[in-house]
Amino acid sequence: MLPTRVSNPFRPIDRRLRLGALAAAMALLTACGGGGAPGKDANSTAQAAIPVEVASASHQSVTANYSGTATLEAVGDAQVVAKTTGIVLKILVEEGMHVQKGQVLAMLDDDAARNKLAQATGTLKKTQAAYDKSEKGVALKITPRADYDRDKYDLETQKAVVDGAQLDLSYTRIVAPISGVVAKRSIKLGNLVQTNQNLFQIVDMDPLQAVLNVPERDLDTLKPGQSVQMRVDALTGKSFEGTIARIAPVVDAASGTFRATCEFRDSTRTLKPGMFGRIEVAYDQRHDALVVPRSAIVEEDGESSVFTVESAPPKPAAPAATKGKPGEAVAAEQAKPALPSFVAKRRLVKTGYAEGDRVEIRDGLKDGERVITIGRNAVRDGTEVQVLGDTPQALAGAPTGGKAS
Repeated sequence: MLPTRVSNPFRPIDRRLRLGALAAAMALLTACGGGGAPGKDANSTAQAAIPVEVASASHQSVTANYSGTATLEAVGDAQVVAKTTGIVLKILVEEGMHVQKGQVLAMLDDDAARNKLAQATGTLKKTQAAYDKSEKGVALKITPRADYDRDKYDLETQKAVVDGAQLDLSYTRIVAPISGVVAKRSIKLGNLVQTNQNLFQIVDMDPLQAVLNVPERDLDTLKPGQSVQMRVDALTGKSFEGTIARIAPVVDAASGTFRATCEFRDSTRTLKPGMFGRIEVAYDQRHDALVVPRSAIVEEDGESSVFTVESAPPKPAAPAATKGKPGEAVAAEQAKPALPSFVAKRRLVKTGYAEGDRVEIRDGLKDGERVITIGRNAVRDGTEVQVLGDTPQALAGAPTGGKAS
């Protein structure tokens, strides 16, 4: 006889109990996690806003400047060369000394030159005596006219020889051709110098000049007599005043520029030839101009624009759920109001003068409107932004929206 299977009446009941407990646990987990999901979405929206820094457009005084760079040059720069051969016997000046035109700088051995002058002088006396005798003979009609003319020409020639010998003697005294400062000494005592050898360099540093190569579009902007300011890289914190001495009458066809020569007079002798200077010429000024930082200007496709910060359309508030006890219904709280949000708006503007880090806005913006200065490369028209260093409530009070007149 086969064994008879006995059914367990409690096994279906245990299964139903396990399924019910699992369903209750899932409902409890769902109720507990339901309040966290909306918060996560809100954080994702906040993180999507681009952080930016802004500045307000305001009325200020702005000066129109032309800026350029140039190297300082001396007006007078003379190389003193030897005009005769000789040994250096004396050096009377050193580098850095100020000398006057005609001042003796050095002396060469002049024995040979003096001997030559003595010989020429003796011959001149002999020639002069012969001429005087011929002159008397012609007066008495006992000397032929041809002999008189020969003696006369010999006298004139010998006088020229004496003058040449005196000139050679003067060349043994090295003198300054211009007034200025001794910039370089190229000889030492006892040196044998040759004709045309460089001995000294003299630089006239009053005034100093700097030549600007200015684009031809500014030809009507710069004028002779305008004041200029120069800053030198080697002299931090110092500014030197000068004037435009002259404007070149022609434009270089190859570079499209013209030369503007500026002069600087420095009684302290702080400026030196060869220094690199940054020159600014102020040619106009507006006392009530609307300006923004230069970093706010976007140049693209030949147009200038800025990104302003404007209020975004309000978003619907999401209801916040509260957790309930097991077995109780979940009650909805009153919806919290959404904080104001802001977006970047591209605005075409017309720029004017630029001074330092400020740019004049002639059209396209109103006083008080805020423009993005840092972070503008990361935004586009309509991008949601977060203003750093300011609360949304404070930003809401700034002028936004509306096309500027």
